[in-house]
Formats: sequence, C-alpha cells, structure tokens
Amino acid sequence: MSDRYAAFRVLHRPGRPLLLPNAWDAASAAALAARGHPAIGTTSLGVAAAGGKPDAAAATRTENLELARRLRGLPALLTVDVEGGFSDDPAAVAGYVAELAALGVVGINLEDGRPDDTLAPVELMAAKIEAVRAATPGLFLNARTDAWWCGVPEPLEQALHRVRAYREAGADGIFVPAAPDDTVGLLAAEVGLPLNVLHRPAGPGPAELGRLGVARVSTGSLLFRAALGAALDLADAVRAGRDGETGGVPSYGWVQGLAGRFGTDHTG
Repeated sequence: MSDRYAAFRVLHRPGRPLLLPNAWDAASAAALAARGHPAIGTTSLGVAAAGGKPDAAAATRTENLELARRLRGLPALLTVDVEGGFSDDPAAVAGYVAELAALGVVGINLEDGRPDDTLAPVELMAAKIEAVRAATPGLFLNARTDAWWCGVPEPLEQALHRVRAYREAGADGIFVPAAPDDTVGLLAAEVGLPLNVLHRPAGPGPAELGRLGVARVSTGSLLFRAALGAALDLADAVRAGRDGETGGVPSYGWVQGLAGRFGTDHTG
C-alpha cells in the first residue's frame, strides 16, 4: 500500500496539475480508468443521488464503503469524498477512513462545510485531520474549506486562516472549491501544500491553472450531472424521433466488458 500512497502523492505537481475525474459508481470509475486516468475520485453528489439520498447530509457512509469494495481491482488510484467524515467524533472519522484504506483507497477529501451552510469549527476540523493522520499516516488527506461556497464574510481571510490550521494539523493537500479565479494564484502561493481547485466549464483550463501553481483539478459532480443531462437529451430525442446521431454512446459490449477487464469486485 505504501507504494500506492507514494504513487498518488507524486501525481500532485504544482504547475502540472493532476486532472482528477470524479466517478459515482463502478461503471463510471471503470470507464474512466479505461480512458487512462491514473487516479479517480468520487463525487459525493453522484454517490448520494445514485443511491436516492441527499448530498452533504452524512447519509452515504455505507455507500462509500461499498463502492470502494467494488473498486478494489481497478488499475487506478482511488480517492474518496467523505464529506465531513460522517461524524463529529475525530476518532470515529479516523476509524472510518481506516476502513476505506483497508479497501485500497489512497486518499480522501474531508470538508468543513455543513448542510446549513456554516463552517465547522476550525478546531474540530483540525482534530479530525490529526486523528486521520495518526490512524493512516500514508493516506493523502485533502482538506477542503468551503469558505466561498458557504458565503462567509471575508472568505479569503477565512480560507487562509483555515488552510494554515489544516496544514499544521497534518493535511497533505488543500481543496478550495469556488475560489474566484483572481485568488487562485495567491492561494497556491500561500497554502504551502498542493492546491486543488474545482474545474468550471468555460473557466481556466488545467494548463492555465497550472501556471498559477495549482497541483490538482477536480471535476466534482460535473461528469455525473453531464451524464444525466445526456441521458435526458437522448430520451427526448428518441421521443421526438430525432435520435439518429448516437456515435458517442458506448456500445453494449464495451460496457459489458468493463467489469471483466478491470476486476471490479461484486462480492461486497
């Protein structure tokens, strides 16, 4: 496992960011691996919605474990979005992450945003990071602050305060979704750890973000939402009798072969 931890860590190169696509089930993860992505993340929205549950409500503890179990044979490194760790007890969060690590997971996202659009106390988030770090020392802990998403006053000041605390607690990377483009370079210079940002359609691409010092670019829930949109568009086209162009749709045989080619585990 230590080799896998190291392999994931080395993918975080400021200036040459890792594009991390986010999957929501075994098929999407296997398909992304088939396209050659060396590492894949999960999207908490996708995992939750696929299970008929709300996102960011600490409702998918079991779903994450089951997905990690199914993906043990995938030839790509897996990092899991665990929201706030599904508990405010740092020991419980650390125990849960250790369960994921035992299934081959090499990284997690741990966030400070709460369902009521407030931020968890910085001391609590730091305690969770410290507990996870002690339980799974090699795992890549990406600490996420939702200062902009939660709309707190002075989000840049709040984000930098939290970044420093999370770094001191033992975080390996920092994720700042929704940070304005004109703050990314400042964040990259100040965080002192690999900086992760969220890809925005029509926003800066990985190359431009790399020039600002970004080390990782995540797609978040974008791929899941795009897949839903494509399914709805095609269903509408079939209903309207205008579905002649389906060249981009994977074949039945290709999808059927994913589990066999990549050894996803169906025993869980």
